[in-house]
Amino acid sequence: MAGLSFCGNNVTKNAYSVDTGMLNNGCFVDALNLVPHVFLLFITFPILFIGWGSQSSKVQIHHNTWLHFPGHNLRWILTFTLLFVHVCEIAEGIVSNKQMDTNHLHLFMPAFMGFIAATTSVVYYHNIETSNFPKLLLALFIYWVLAFITKSIKLWKFAEYGVGVLHLRFCITALLVVLYGLLMAVEINVIRVRRYVFFANPQKVKPPEDLQDLGVRFLQPFVNLLSKATYWWMNPLIIGAHKRPIELKKIGKLPIAMRALTNYLKLKDAYEDQRNAEDPEKAPSIWRSMYRAFGRPILLSSTFRYLADLLGFAGPLCIYGIVEHLNKKPVKEGSVVPYFEVYFMSSNELLQNTSVLAVLLFLALVLQRTFLQASYYVTIETGINLRGALLAMIYNKILRLSTSNMSMGEMTLGQINNLVAIETNQLMWFLFLCPNLWAMPVQIVMGVILLYYLLGTSALIGASVIVLLAPVQYLIATKLADTQKSTLDQSTERLKKTTEILKGIKLLKLYAWENIFCDSVEDTRGKELTSLRTFALYTSMSIFMNAAIPIAAVLVTFVSHALINKSKPSSSEAFAALALFHILVTPLFLLSTVVRFAVKAMVSVQKLGEFLQSDEIGDDSWRNGDMSVSLEACKKHPGATKAINRKQPLLYQMDSYEQPARRPLRPNETEDVAVKVNSGFFTWGSNLSTLSDINICIPTGQLTMIVGQVGCGKSSLLLAMLGEMQTLSGKVYWSNKNRYSVGYATQKSWLLNATVEDNITFGSPFNKQRYKTVIDACSLQPDVDLLPFGDQTEIGERGINLSGGQRQRICVARALYQNTNIVFLDDPFSALDIHLSDHLMQEGILKFLQDDKRTVVLVTHKLQYLIHADWIIAMKDGSVLREGTLKDIQTHDVELYEHWKTLMNRQDQELEKDTEIDNCQTALERKTLRRAFYSREAKNQVDDDEEEEEEEEEDDDNMSTTTSRRSKIPWRVCWQYLSSGGFLMVFLMVFSKLLKHSVMVAIDYWLAEWTAKGNVPVNGTAYGDVPVNGTAYGDVPVNGTAYGDGPVNGTAYGDGPVNGTAYGDANGYAPDFGNVTRDFVNASAAAVFSNWTNSAAGLPDSYYVPVFIILCGAGIALCLITSLTVEFLGLSAATNLHHNLLNKIIHAPIRFFDVTPLGQILNRFSADTNIIDQHIPPTLESLTRSTLLCLSAIGVIAFVTPSFLIALIPLAVSFYFIQKYFRVASKDLQDLDDSTQLPLLCHFSETAEGLTTIRAFRHESRFKQKMLELTDTNNTAYLFLSAANRWLEVRTDYLGAVIVLTAAVASIWSSGKNLPSSMVGLGLTYALTVTNYLNWVVRNLADLEVQMAAVKKVNSFLSTESENYEGSLDTSQVPEDWPQHGEIKIQDLCVRYDPLLKPVLKHVNVYINPGQKVGICGRTGSGKSSLSLAFFNMVDVFEGQIIIDGIDICKLPLQTLRSRLSIILQDPVLFSGSIRFNLDPERTCTDDRLWEALEIAQLKNMVKALSGGLDAVVTEGGENFSVGQRQLFCLARAFVRKSSILIMDEATASIDMATENVLQKVVMTAFADRTVVTIAHLVSSILEAEQVLVFSAGQLVECDSAVNLLAQQDSLFSVLVRTHK
Repeated sequence: MAGLSFCGNNVTKNAYSVDTGMLNNGCFVDALNLVPHVFLLFITFPILFIGWGSQSSKVQIHHNTWLHFPGHNLRWILTFTLLFVHVCEIAEGIVSNKQMDTNHLHLFMPAFMGFIAATTSVVYYHNIETSNFPKLLLALFIYWVLAFITKSIKLWKFAEYGVGVLHLRFCITALLVVLYGLLMAVEINVIRVRRYVFFANPQKVKPPEDLQDLGVRFLQPFVNLLSKATYWWMNPLIIGAHKRPIELKKIGKLPIAMRALTNYLKLKDAYEDQRNAEDPEKAPSIWRSMYRAFGRPILLSSTFRYLADLLGFAGPLCIYGIVEHLNKKPVKEGSVVPYFEVYFMSSNELLQNTSVLAVLLFLALVLQRTFLQASYYVTIETGINLRGALLAMIYNKILRLSTSNMSMGEMTLGQINNLVAIETNQLMWFLFLCPNLWAMPVQIVMGVILLYYLLGTSALIGASVIVLLAPVQYLIATKLADTQKSTLDQSTERLKKTTEILKGIKLLKLYAWENIFCDSVEDTRGKELTSLRTFALYTSMSIFMNAAIPIAAVLVTFVSHALINKSKPSSSEAFAALALFHILVTPLFLLSTVVRFAVKAMVSVQKLGEFLQSDEIGDDSWRNGDMSVSLEACKKHPGATKAINRKQPLLYQMDSYEQPARRPLRPNETEDVAVKVNSGFFTWGSNLSTLSDINICIPTGQLTMIVGQVGCGKSSLLLAMLGEMQTLSGKVYWSNKNRYSVGYATQKSWLLNATVEDNITFGSPFNKQRYKTVIDACSLQPDVDLLPFGDQTEIGERGINLSGGQRQRICVARALYQNTNIVFLDDPFSALDIHLSDHLMQEGILKFLQDDKRTVVLVTHKLQYLIHADWIIAMKDGSVLREGTLKDIQTHDVELYEHWKTLMNRQDQELEKDTEIDNCQTALERKTLRRAFYSREAKNQVDDDEEEEEEEEEDDDNMSTTTSRRSKIPWRVCWQYLSSGGFLMVFLMVFSKLLKHSVMVAIDYWLAEWTAKGNVPVNGTAYGDVPVNGTAYGDVPVNGTAYGDGPVNGTAYGDGPVNGTAYGDANGYAPDFGNVTRDFVNASAAAVFSNWTNSAAGLPDSYYVPVFIILCGAGIALCLITSLTVEFLGLSAATNLHHNLLNKIIHAPIRFFDVTPLGQILNRFSADTNIIDQHIPPTLESLTRSTLLCLSAIGVIAFVTPSFLIALIPLAVSFYFIQKYFRVASKDLQDLDDSTQLPLLCHFSETAEGLTTIRAFRHESRFKQKMLELTDTNNTAYLFLSAANRWLEVRTDYLGAVIVLTAAVASIWSSGKNLPSSMVGLGLTYALTVTNYLNWVVRNLADLEVQMAAVKKVNSFLSTESENYEGSLDTSQVPEDWPQHGEIKIQDLCVRYDPLLKPVLKHVNVYINPGQKVGICGRTGSGKSSLSLAFFNMVDVFEGQIIIDGIDICKLPLQTLRSRLSIILQDPVLFSGSIRFNLDPERTCTDDRLWEALEIAQLKNMVKALSGGLDAVVTEGGENFSVGQRQLFCLARAFVRKSSILIMDEATASIDMATENVLQKVVMTAFADRTVVTIAHLVSSILEAEQVLVFSAGQLVECDSAVNLLAQQDSLFSVLVRTHK
């Protein structure tokens, strides 16, 4: 029993005597202190265990019962402090106990029980809080009171017996008294506020509003402090991601405080408050408003940051202490105090105990990491809030922008998109980095002071190296940004060319021009690669600087120390100094980035300020008052967000919803005027009036038409009435019932990215009957039927491309469907053919709108409709020429009426011609649409393949396979990537990396030798300690602030756009601060051994210094080489992948382009190529470096203390699971972030384009609501992504801290067994470096995985089959002038598009004489166009043959065949460049020949008039010429190629009569001696043909001259002629 008596069993003095009074026995007082702790444990344990089971499940499911009692956070902080003090008390007790002869349990037993009681109290409190049962808190209150009293007695006794501040135990007791007192106060406060006891009426409390809404899943603001710090609440989400992917539903809604609306109101108030009455013009400062709205969280974050930085210095100091005091007996400074008969130790003495220091180091690391992550989280959350607020502010402004601003080009769409996509992000990033601005200087100053204290002046010389090289770092960073810009320009140019090629691929193949265009893309790519090379060079310089500066600093410091002091530092000083250097290096590197971001943020703020100050739309009388719906009112806006669920029988509700909105028909209407304009002068921004002296009335419920020539101000008049123009003078009056909302269809149609149905209903309730009527009136049904999902098909920018007429009809349908009293239609017939126009006029306008008695204003050029008008306004040159009924005008202005009549006659004549054209125009539009989908099924297959690649083999619904599939690292793809970089480069990279790490080891070893030399062994242990240089040079500051998220590879703040636009910026992968090359971590066995053995008197410094310098130089050189090899490996991989991709795609068969959507191919060339070019190399570099560092560090520790390996096993297992779960979740969250960003940006540009429509309809509030929802969705995804990154980092940091603890304990434990203290220092410094790398390893792995997907996608295209370009005939066997005659024999021809599809032509036999003009006709889909493709061997000819001039075309090389025939396609394709380039890209013809071709095509005069003649510019797609002119250019192009066979594939389908006549004439004259095959969409165009082939369902049914076929009444040909088909 002797060992364990409570009061010690000192025989001489009876420890248990209480002769002098109970309280004068120190041991009794300690026993008294046990009472409260035991009391608490007895009371709470039963409650906890009974309530535990039910509680925990409840917390999982319903977080709506969570509630915080007052003083919640304070209580947690106090409890944590209490736990820490208890730990000190236990340590003090145990150390004091060692000084005594026998064991005195009372020295540490009560402290230990106190620790358990404090832990229990916080668990107990948490459970009471989550179940909201405050009565049970009474137990805690009693505990605090008792503990306070017993501790106070102890303190009083100490003071009585003269134990004072110099004794550690007195300080600890005093602290505990204060803490218990504060906790008691917190408890009293809870009673005061909640009144759960001692009061008659307890306070009823509800949990926060957010938690009552189960949709909120982001719990960070609501959980307790411990869960906040460790992100414990994220566990279910992250671990669950393994089983099934995280979807938007799973991450729920944002808490109210983080929603864009809340933050917008905060920012807007701060912004508006600055406007003062004296100087209303003065723009409010955005900086100040940002500070007012978001300053507090930034200050909080900075506080956390300061705490973290200060705690960071604990690392080097603890190492210094441990190495210094190991194996030395501590000096006794304490004393045994009478009456207590126990040893009291001084504060200093405790800090000399190495075990205590190890525990302190562990706690400091844990705390430092917790504060650091908290600081990051707070800034990121604030940044996201700021971005939400700015987006809402910009959007609000867009909705109020004056139209003239948009049309006069002061504000382009591009600028607005930049504001949204770039400037807001720049500000967000700046906010993320903000705390660094003031934290860094403090850190640097502290570091330098400590260094000076350790090493004297030589440390200052070393530090100055770092400071002097920082500007170089900044210079490189700015250069990087510039290079990135030029790279961007080149890649935009390359993308433009690629897009053109892909759009005109059919033409390129038919003319055999693929290679010419392919070379031009390769050209641009070459330029892009040159700037990428520069970029790679700067990047590697940047990585090199990060790695080399610390080596240089250490080199300078130690060499100068040897020269100045003529002695070497002790190992404890050397270690601590190295650790400090690493703390210093990081902020200096980061400084350059932060400064650059600050500059960018200033530019962004300036742009934002200009935008927010730009002109707004005028306030007309009806624009203010109760009509305008502000953002704030959105929440209450009823119809805005009601989703209509069609499955429920809501229709009857809808109908009832319609009724009140309709105006009752009032026959005796007093108000005959709907809109009236009095002497109005309106302008578009300049002071010249566009419309002058306007006096008009629009009669209610009537049809008003506005007519006039092009450009006379008809559309402007509508906009002026809508209040979109600036009013110089005059007034627009609306009768008050009318101006709420106007149905408005603009001339340039504007569609939303939504389904057809959403575009038409436009936020109104869905009424089936009405919807159907509208669709029929606009004859949209046939078009809707063609769409793959009917009216649920997505159209708009990202959806399916509709033709102009289809888009216009949808816009008109929208105006008709809305329930507005007034409808404005701006030239709704412009893109429609005559049948559709008539139908729309009759059914839509005259019937549908007039039956509703709605007021209609119609702008039109079609004068034949004037007879239907109730009121006519004729305009001329911006003023009203006449207004009145048609009869008025006929009587009063005969001249005008006659003028109209002649115009109408002319229109009628054209009509007769047009009916055929127009008819077919609509048919053609529909045909194009059908064509777009004829391979839609195949397309869908391809899309699905893309998605299914991941789940290839598992058709069985086996969960486990999916899971393992999702957490696997794509090794195969990585290997494909590396091998495309070339084996030599891969070998170089691996070799140089390993060599570099070995040199680092050599430096370590040498420094070890040097500082260990000449120390006489004490106790047989060499005390000359290995240098501290375990800290990998460049390795993270020991303080571990690995700027926790420096853009590593761009993943800037841990959460930056991982796409690498690091910090949203060029510097994508620039300096991975954070990873600052932690490199030297390989002190190896050699270093270790040398110290055990070679500790005899060493050689002089003159021997060590030169070798040290040489090794450091080699290390610096290798840093440069490794950083270069990785970058250039990436570059060569990028070069090869793009080259192969381009060649594969350009030579793919035409079927590939029918089946694969253009967007998908373009994505490979844009996004994926960008990732391969710029983001994979830095990720790879960072990953290899951090992995090697971790491994080498663990190796060293294991070598120094082999017992560490036992602890390593559980650590490795937990690390494995953490990374496995994190990688899967991170990938999902990243996808969510990307996929929610696009709709947000699209919504902005969509709104800016459709401003007039949105404002006319008065739908601003609905659009604002949508914008807020989209912003919140994106922010939720982003917040979760950053929270997941914090989750990972907290866990890996804690693991790292545990590694440090185990390494320290293991080395202290084995220090008695002849382990030199220098070894311990080495092991510890290494252990500190691991902390910083663990999370980089995982983060880089996750990033690499996401980025490798790009390589995978590119590779999936590399496996496509190419066309067979080699024919069986050699080019030399084909005569130069083949085909000279143009005789064509088709024998038993069968054609299909793909071996899997049915044949499109079956057994066709035809003979065509040289020089014959042949027409081919047939209904849509009969195989006409397929025949034209067969001539060029573009389709699979699987039976029969086509023989041209005696040669079977299937045997010819494709290049030869296609370069000898000519074709004119239905859609004219022109490329950007010059006219010469478009006619003759091969540069083989003379100018005369080109002019001749242009003359034949009747374009000569027009081209002559252009500046530059043949070298005149053609814009992208030939947009600067009309469709007719483009078609004529195509004719000239066919003529330039003097081929004896010309094929015209529906070439006249998209052009007007005049051009068509020209074409026909040219074909008859210029091509008189050539064989011409015309595929006709209009039978009338081939009536003169010498031979007509009529196809039906892929078979040739009739073949004879046109005259003969017409003579047979029942021939298919004559049927086609009769029906105009």
